Amino acid sequence: MAASRVGLEMIGGGVKGDVHHLSVLESEGIEFLLSPKGKVPISSLDQRKTICLFFSAHWCRPCRVFTPQLLQLYNTLNHAGNKQLEIILISLDRDFNGFTEHFKSMPWLATPFNVNVTSRLCNHFSINHIPFLIPLGSDGERIIQEEDAVPLVEDYGIEAFPFGGERREHLKALDEAKRRWATLEDLIVTAERNYVISADGTKVPVSNLAGKTVGLYFGGLWCPPCRAFTHQLIEAYNELEATKNESFQIIFVSTDRDEEEFKRHISTMPWLAVPYNEKTRRDLCRIFDIKGIPALVLMGQEGKALSTNGRAIISTYGASAFPFTESKVNEVKAALEKEGEELPRQVVDPKHNHVLKLDMAKAYICDSCRRQGRFWVFSCNICDFDLHPGCVQHDEIINT
Repeated sequence: MAASRVGLEMIGGGVKGDVHHLSVLESEGIEFLLSPKGKVPISSLDQRKTICLFFSAHWCRPCRVFTPQLLQLYNTLNHAGNKQLEIILISLDRDFNGFTEHFKSMPWLATPFNVNVTSRLCNHFSINHIPFLIPLGSDGERIIQEEDAVPLVEDYGIEAFPFGGERREHLKALDEAKRRWATLEDLIVTAERNYVISADGTKVPVSNLAGKTVGLYFGGLWCPPCRAFTHQLIEAYNELEATKNESFQIIFVSTDRDEEEFKRHISTMPWLAVPYNEKTRRDLCRIFDIKGIPALVLMGQEGKALSTNGRAIISTYGASAFPFTESKVNEVKAALEKEGEELPRQVVDPKHNHVLKLDMAKAYICDSCRRQGRFWVFSCNICDFDLHPGCVQHDEIINT
């Protein structure tokens, strides 16, 4: 669930190819770079280090969101004087004041502010959105061909270094292994934290969830489908709680826009959550390839993933499919199909003027007993009228 990008309308065609970074910059008349301490001759750059060109602007919100992540990577790699990474800002700000405001938060280098030079560099590297990060190898070649390294850094942080296609494929393979084999503790616990939190901030050790079926619920308060599914999930959760079933728990993985929104959201939920200000949330979205929300990943009692399609299971079968194993879901599905085979296709009931047809609904309110129903229902196609199969008084059964 990476941050959005700001698109750029480029002028002219880009020239593709791996060109030594010094040659590219020097060909634009750039003889020195700017640092927080002053000017740095371009010829003094240590070519043994990985050098990244960072296309960014202060007016660009995704750039401002990404910069702290890049700063963390930069500081980690360059700690204790062991400098492994150099970054060169190429500003797309509209004026010098914007450039100055943007650059003052950065400890790395920058090309002098020049709108025309920046436009030509964007053209050369085919930059069509920002932020955009181009890692260059020690030989000056572009490590990731025709790709932006920003998503790699957003997804993996320090683990993204030393960038490159091989590194990316290695990290994807690790994610695949985690998706298939990692336990709940492997996925949730970090070196700094071994707990999840409740809505009131209570810390619950992840070890307390051992042996339980756990749902990892990905959602955001800003998302209307999430609000609808949260209601369904709470119903299933409360139904299992009412039966004194303590073998089910849910951990909310927030995609809310900020911590205040997260707090409002979790306050409506009866379950647990991963703390908001943690990379674990992004890691889980990446590992389980969450492309849209709401999403529910079900972890089995052995702590390993059962299904990444928990949303469909809950929406269709609710609590009746617990513990949500494939065999249990198939059992519930078969029982429902058998029940449906024994019901008439259409009926005429004295409580309603139209023919009622057999249908399956995820949830409805019976117009006779006023109780909520699930699964099989006799519905009117002309008006909004629904009956539980058990509430039907057959005047006539129509099996066509």
